[in-house]
Amino acid sequence: MSESVLAVPKEEMKEKVMALAKDNFKKGPNCAESVFMALQEAGLIDFSPETVALVTGFGGGIGLSGGVCGALASAVMGVGAVHGRRQPIQGEMKDIIDKLYGNPGLYRFFNQIPHEFEERFGSTLCSELNKDYPNDWYNKDRLRGCMKYVTEAAGLAVDYIYQGQEEGYGQPFGKNMAGKV
Repeated sequence: MSESVLAVPKEEMKEKVMALAKDNFKKGPNCAESVFMALQEAGLIDFSPETVALVTGFGGGIGLSGGVCGALASAVMGVGAVHGRRQPIQGEMKDIIDKLYGNPGLYRFFNQIPHEFEERFGSTLCSELNKDYPNDWYNKDRLRGCMKYVTEAAGLAVDYIYQGQEEGYGQPFGKNMAGKV
């Protein structure tokens, strides 16, 4: 990602990425692909277009299994493409661990994303988000709901890409498995 991309005001970039994600979803890519492609098309992810293949399997909560929403998973991957560790085993063990668990630390930052998504929609699970359509996957109302998750997840990714650039990684932890505060 070039510095000129972040010179675009966040709200303008967010609108652009959300519109791209919505348009992508309408054309047939799954939820995860739609979000990732939008981030690429806007210039926020500086990976080759073929890397969209990395997110294909996340559609339907990982291959229609109903797990973590594919749009959310792809948003996290998009944020990771910008803020994730490129050399995770470089340095002393303490430094490697502190970059994740410390304050600042990447887990504090990434922890916010699923919590915000769940706050907005009541769950991070595809099966819960689509529980009203157990036998009607192609229902237009379900597709409209997923389009909302796609556009909002794309917007969240933009928010966190900018937030990481502006604030760093010192956010307080939300609920987490390590009991960190």
